Amino acid sequence: MNYVVVGASAAGINGVKYIRQLEPDANITLISKDEHIYSRCILHHYLEGIRDIKALEFVEDGFIEKNNINWIKGVAVEKIEPKQKELILSDGRTVSYDKVLLATGASTFFPPVKNLNDAKNVFGLRNLDDAIEIKEKAQYAKNIVVMGAGLVGIDALTGLLHYGKNLTLVEFKGHMLSIQLDKRAAKTYQDAFTNEGVTQYYDTAVQEVIMDETGAVKALALSNGLIIDCDFLIVATGVRSNVAFLQDSGIECDRFGLIFDEYGRTSDESVYGAGDISGRNPIWPAAVKEAIIAATNMCGHKRELTDFFASKSTMNFLHIPTMSLGTPEPADETYKVDIEEDGQGNYKKIIHKDGVIYGALIQGDLSYSGVLTQLIREKINIDKVEKSIFKIDYSDFFHLTDNCQFTYND
Repeated sequence: MNYVVVGASAAGINGVKYIRQLEPDANITLISKDEHIYSRCILHHYLEGIRDIKALEFVEDGFIEKNNINWIKGVAVEKIEPKQKELILSDGRTVSYDKVLLATGASTFFPPVKNLNDAKNVFGLRNLDDAIEIKEKAQYAKNIVVMGAGLVGIDALTGLLHYGKNLTLVEFKGHMLSIQLDKRAAKTYQDAFTNEGVTQYYDTAVQEVIMDETGAVKALALSNGLIIDCDFLIVATGVRSNVAFLQDSGIECDRFGLIFDEYGRTSDESVYGAGDISGRNPIWPAAVKEAIIAATNMCGHKRELTDFFASKSTMNFLHIPTMSLGTPEPADETYKVDIEEDGQGNYKKIIHKDGVIYGALIQGDLSYSGVLTQLIREKINIDKVEKSIFKIDYSDFFHLTDNCQFTYND
């Protein structure tokens, strides 16, 4: 069997890893634009100078050789021919496959802001090349603005704190990390960044990039009427899936990206998908799980994705640990919300309905996360709990079987 995996990040690398485990003698080819295997989640550590490129790697030394992978790096897939089962590469080569896992990820989305795509000194932060360029050029800037306060934007901001520059954050929504956090949890981070000297604007959009006579950004016109100095702009307003090579292939996509099911299968029986290429859940743990599922099914072993939450994030910006599960706010008044905070930086919030947990936040002391994860994974009806949800421990729900396994006592 000839397996091909396209993309060398979380999904792609875990894909080749699990294919090799299940198919020791198969031919496996990995194709990637990247020439390094690195974690995008810690690119801010490279900006900070606390990790070099080698320290960004998330595989063991010799991973490619030990797993007997044919790695074609530094090239992109420009077209797929499903009928011929062939991939056309940017260097003109053609690679054949019996089954292929598409894990090409996503790229920075540049919104339709006047002059944004034309101005110089405007950067995304999505890959190692971006990080290298930002680190090299930011030292010459004076007024750095990060546009977008999602995970990537806050990563960028964190990585630039020690550069000694004027830092500004501009966010269209009402608080930072709005997908992961509620206003209460976000304010803890916002206050911490204020203490670091970061100017922040919320409920504010960038309406125009103002350029100097050389075409470089010199200021930004904001929706609140302000014009702020900016000679270095990092755009972190979201991503778009890398699916251009699928055009005219007949493989089904929608406005978000590649469509694949709970088995990783696309509309073509020989083509599978995993990770950010779907445009639906751009976080590292989801990409890893989807890749494992897809690789398993590619090898003929049926396995279904049954994750207990589509969205799970952990973060530790400015040494403030936080875990977010599911939605940070109730969808409507039919949901119950339980909150506990102690005034010492520890905050817990659970959103539930009919005994089912739909969202949770823990900030500060994360020791409760183990119990919470177990409650969700085991689908335990918390309406049956008579004491405070936050006082539950394993003894309330579990007993040991003869083989020393925890089971739920209903």
